[in-house]
Parts: sequence; C-alpha cells; structure tokens
Amino acid sequence: MSINLLKIETCTADLWSDVNRANEPFLMIGRVCPTYENRQWQYMEDLWSSSVPKQYPNDDWERETYLDSEDHVIFLAYREKKIVGQIVLRKDWNRYAFIEDICVAASARGQGVGSALIERAKQWAEEQYLCGLALETQDTNVLACRFYRKCGFSIGGVNTMLYRGFEKPWSEEIAIYWYLTWK
Repeated sequence: MSINLLKIETCTADLWSDVNRANEPFLMIGRVCPTYENRQWQYMEDLWSSSVPKQYPNDDWERETYLDSEDHVIFLAYREKKIVGQIVLRKDWNRYAFIEDICVAASARGQGVGSALIERAKQWAEEQYLCGLALETQDTNVLACRFYRKCGFSIGGVNTMLYRGFEKPWSEEIAIYWYLTWK
C-alpha cells in the first residue's frame, strides 16, 4: 500500500474509540546491550535463536488530559479509514516531547506508518518550542530500538532498576531512553 493513503489525525472525542486499537503483539528477537564509553552510548544486539511474542497492555489514557490540551496529544494514523497506528505525547519538564506510546498495527508494520507518526510528533514538538523527542523502551524490544535508531534517535541513558518490581521475566528487562534533538 502507498504511504500516500495514510492520514494522521489529532485525536478528538469522536475518534477516542480508536485509541489503543492498533496495539498488537510484536516479536522479541533478542536483547539490546548498551555500553557507555567516552561519553558515548553504543549498543550491540544479542539475538535469540527463536522469537517470543509480547504485547503491552492497553494504557488507560484519561480523555480529559489528552483532548483539547496544549501539553498532551494523541495522533491516530488511518489507512482507508482503518486505524493502523497511534502516538501519544506529552510536554515533559525538560523541554522534550515525551512519547508515552507508539504502536503500529501488525498488518501495517514496515510500511512507513511509524515514521509518519514520528514526523508528526516532531512537528508538534517544534510547534510547542520543545528541543526534541524522548521515549523509553525495553532492551528486549530490539525491533523498536532499530526503528528509533533509523529515525535518528540516540541512546541517552539506561535504567537497570525500573522493572525490578515486576515478576520474571519482565523484572529482568532494562529501560533504554532514546532522544532525538534539534536544538
């Protein structure tokens, strides 16, 4: 399908029922292993012999927070009137637009939907006079890490304790913080 058929809409009350509908399972294919040396983050991939499906639970976004807000927004991606993706943003205290969630329906992955959502997020952040985009993902989401790097993001930090309160295997995941700056 052509990217030209993709339409990105700001979420309104009329579109609220489409929020989270593009949240579908993805494959974990290994781990990202970040290292910090000479004030520079790099990473290697430790790929597994078989993949494992994972799905994040739907977030319970508060309508009042995201509708008609200057500090929060949800953009929904549609192709032929069918929801195929979303990105949820908030202005963060450090002048970044924090991506709270980005997801693309499995049937639309690899077709430019995620890139278009990132571009729309950049536009919104620039309109808000913010200095960049930021997000967090887990070290087990290798495919997402590859996507963020392809979009120009770089690792800005890791947190080895963020998920320790969960049960295994999630308690063993490492949070990786990615940044895309333009100021």
